[in-house]
Amino acid sequence: MAKGRLKKVFPGGNTGQGFYSFYDYIIDQDATRIFVIKGGPGVGKSTFMRKIGEEMLERGYDVEFHCCSSDNGSLDGVVIPAIRVALLDGTAPHVVDPKNPGAVDEIIHLGDHWNEEGLRAHKKEILALNREIGRLFRRAYAYLAAAHLFLEEVRSFYQETGAFNVGAFDRLVLDLAHAIFTGRERQSDNPRARHLFATAITPDGPVSYLDTIVGRLKKRYIINGDDGTGKTTLVRRLLEVALMRGFDVEAYHCALDPKRVEHLVVPALEIAVVNSVEPHYYKPHNGDEVVDTMTCVKQLTDESIQEERDTAREMYRRCLEEAVDFLQRAKKTHDEMETYYIPQMNFAEIEARRQKVLERILALARNNQEK
Repeated sequence: MAKGRLKKVFPGGNTGQGFYSFYDYIIDQDATRIFVIKGGPGVGKSTFMRKIGEEMLERGYDVEFHCCSSDNGSLDGVVIPAIRVALLDGTAPHVVDPKNPGAVDEIIHLGDHWNEEGLRAHKKEILALNREIGRLFRRAYAYLAAAHLFLEEVRSFYQETGAFNVGAFDRLVLDLAHAIFTGRERQSDNPRARHLFATAITPDGPVSYLDTIVGRLKKRYIINGDDGTGKTTLVRRLLEVALMRGFDVEAYHCALDPKRVEHLVVPALEIAVVNSVEPHYYKPHNGDEVVDTMTCVKQLTDESIQEERDTAREMYRRCLEEAVDFLQRAKKTHDEMETYYIPQMNFAEIEARRQKVLERILALARNNQEK
């Protein structure tokens, strides 16, 4: 049996608007089963989910790892699309509670396997570390908000100087829409959009899993161009066209500004539109098409304006670096808090519980094959 394919995404992100969640798009609420994992830091939630995901991969199932933007080694969720089953971390900052308890959702509380008396003995230390983590994240988000402000300054120069040719850009969008959708049969009268992040700002800096999302597809349209030349506007317009033409889409949002869509996937057509820009530059594969939005702008010749733009870009990068530093400190503090939980856990009981959940998932998989 061939091993399944692994797709990595981020369901939430550290952004210029604070923590931003697309958790409602991890899996549809009419899923076969959603296991909501509860418990404190260091109790094994991520390992619980990861081991099940890896075992399903070995059994030939494609699996999605929904990665944590604040801890590069942890998972916020695992999805097995073929059988419509998900496991989700249901703790802060992405609190998940069952919406259809019993019928679809159920809670697995790993706190059932800890020594509560041992944790209470360290109540003072745990509360202090939690306060410090909150403070560090507030500082990180302040710098991310500033980074977003300076990046918007960079993006504004082509518009404010009149260098951006709106007519040429509109023609570019129309030509691309025709190339992608002309002659394609409508997929649905009720198309859906799924929203996630392909890239996140993490304690290790910006991390992108874009290739696990679009690398397997038949074709990619790679959008090149400077900041402010309409790349995300182009992606958003193509998203709207895809929905109007009846195609389900996956929209992958900007790690810094979650209101912007950076990448688009149309699964039924096995096509992606990729915004190739820092920090997710993308090298074209054979058969891909490169679209350059710089053809829609006039070169800026005023050196003082170029210097202003360069200064704004440098300030953006400095603010981003400061934000990452605070995220690193928050991660280190979180790791320290885990040291109070780990010794109080009965991991043998947790492993036995995981095996029971895996057996239930495999039974659901067998039932799915028999239908």
